[in-house]
Amino acid sequence: MAEEAKKLWKDEIASNSDVKAVVFSSAKPDMFIAGADIFDIKAVENKQDLIPFIADGVKFFQDMRGKGVPLVAAIDGPALGGGLEWALWCDYRICTDSSKTKMGLPEVKLGLLPGFGGTQNLHPVVGLQNAMDMMLTGKDIRPHQAKKMGLVDLVVAQASLERVAIDSAAALANGSLKAKRKSKSMFNKILEDNSIGRNVIWNQIDKMVQKNTNGKYPAPYAIIDCVKFGLDNPSQKYQHEREEFAKLAATPESEALIGIFDGMTQMKKHSFGADAAIPVKTVAVMGAGLMGAGIAQVTAEKGIKVLLKDRNDEAVGRGQSYMTENWSKKLKRKRMTQYQYNLNTSNVTALTDDSPTWQRHFGNADMVIEAVFEDLDLKRKIVANVESVTKDHCIFATNTSAIPIADIAQGASRPENIIGMHYFSPVPSMPLLEIIPHTGTSDTATATAFEIGSKQGKTCIVVKDVPGFYVNRCLGPYLVEVSALVRDGVPLEALDKSLKNFGMPVGPITLADEVGIDVSSHVAKFLSNADLGVRMEGGDVSLMEQMIGKGWLGKKSGQGFYTYKGKKKTINEEVQKYVKDFATRDLKLDEKEIQDRIVSRFVNEAAKCLEDEIIENPVVGDIGLVFGTGFAPFRGGPFRYLDQVGVASYVDRMNTFTDKYGPQFEPCQLLKDYAATDKKFHKR
Repeated sequence: MAEEAKKLWKDEIASNSDVKAVVFSSAKPDMFIAGADIFDIKAVENKQDLIPFIADGVKFFQDMRGKGVPLVAAIDGPALGGGLEWALWCDYRICTDSSKTKMGLPEVKLGLLPGFGGTQNLHPVVGLQNAMDMMLTGKDIRPHQAKKMGLVDLVVAQASLERVAIDSAAALANGSLKAKRKSKSMFNKILEDNSIGRNVIWNQIDKMVQKNTNGKYPAPYAIIDCVKFGLDNPSQKYQHEREEFAKLAATPESEALIGIFDGMTQMKKHSFGADAAIPVKTVAVMGAGLMGAGIAQVTAEKGIKVLLKDRNDEAVGRGQSYMTENWSKKLKRKRMTQYQYNLNTSNVTALTDDSPTWQRHFGNADMVIEAVFEDLDLKRKIVANVESVTKDHCIFATNTSAIPIADIAQGASRPENIIGMHYFSPVPSMPLLEIIPHTGTSDTATATAFEIGSKQGKTCIVVKDVPGFYVNRCLGPYLVEVSALVRDGVPLEALDKSLKNFGMPVGPITLADEVGIDVSSHVAKFLSNADLGVRMEGGDVSLMEQMIGKGWLGKKSGQGFYTYKGKKKTINEEVQKYVKDFATRDLKLDEKEIQDRIVSRFVNEAAKCLEDEIIENPVVGDIGLVFGTGFAPFRGGPFRYLDQVGVASYVDRMNTFTDKYGPQFEPCQLLKDYAATDKKFHKR
């Protein structure tokens, strides 16, 4: 497209004196420009070669402006990355009020920065603080917010875009319309328009970036540097920007984040037949607790009719309140219209055991998703009840965190329709969905589960039907090692700090509290009784069992390892004493050994899952642990992390731990094989 644009400009516009203004719009429905092809960047071996490529693009934009005629961007649909940068070179920007229209500079999410002038051209339009917020978070800006902040000059209906854009361009050309930048408040002028005020802004931004990234991501700091440099050196600002872009493109952090993006793209496809999935108009959700209500919420938001069923009015009412509270927050923050709020709530029908019509309602369901607590007999009972009232094509999905799907399907009349759909809590914000077919599950059921999960906004991975599946199977040895470290005298705060410094979004103690001590304990205990052998040894998961007996269930009960009061969390004296009594020795371990002990158990189990074909390939493995557990995104997941540190050196590290602590650290055979042949999991 870039080459076509340059040719069009040269042949039709550059020397044509009859052209008095230019409007840029897209012939592709619901799309302006989604940005550069990230895989083109990935394919460039020597990233310094990107500098002349970017320079050529910036020269094109500068030549456009050099013609001296008004340039108008007519935006419908996404204008992201290079797309928004193109629009920022224009004098006037108009966008539609379509729900698909969004603008942003998401490069930071790929470990990069806006390279076609974005770090220099955004802040003069929206102000320094808004610009830094957009570039450092990579967030999308919706039409009315864009108008409010001055990112666009007009918001119009889709049908009016072309006419308004042409009329605006003509008016700009004849002088009857003047492009005006949004005026700043007096407070923002004081902050942004002098060096003293800007220093205050930079200090606050540095604190925010450090808090959010823990210094592990170079891109935010490069973005800050580019903006600062441009303010002080306007004649060299674009050259500096593209040089910094090339440096970032060569970092392992960018390679890892692009790998995640690539993996997400791959996970959008499945191999179960394009037409295998059945159309799903109605989904019944059994259980209105946090998981069930979350599943109902993300389903109703996509325009699918939802039947939310629980035992009684009180239980189903709690589920409804959970959804409406979440939607009300979106409405208040203008992330949802009143119309969409009303539509979502109308998509949900509440049912109870005593509802006289629940069987008739379920007779119209195309899929049932069960989200009750982890009890095999209860789940089998629900399967039998559902099969008795639903049609033959209805898919039954069980949201279990560890119980094998084949066990749940045992005795079912339609076992081919039964599949696992393992969501993660909280469902509305956790992006991963594990889809688990058992050996008798049909391709139709698997394809349907995949399509529904994707429609719910989830990144879906298909995993083998084994105890714990993939993510929780990896968490099992991880949790065991956390208990071993507590036993070895490592303070709770040190455990959390160590893993955060490794790059995890939260430490293991906070993670257990967030997931729930009861859930974490159930997973660890379940896997200890499964077939993992020595890999689940070396610790004492009764640490969490005793906490459950005390009612310390984590954040949801206000007390877990931490005590929660509002947004504050502290470890109280009773917990400190409990942990101290649990410890049997104090090895005074340093931070690196704490990190290596936990992470090696985690990574080894991921490799074992690949060896046992629980996951199809390393891409699935990386996506699963990054999205399911928050495994340090800048490291790209366990397999990309192994490639970066070297499998052979990692095996040596684990062998040292095996000698020091026991056979639970012995690397799996796949890691030994890769180490012996110096093989990598990902091809560069």
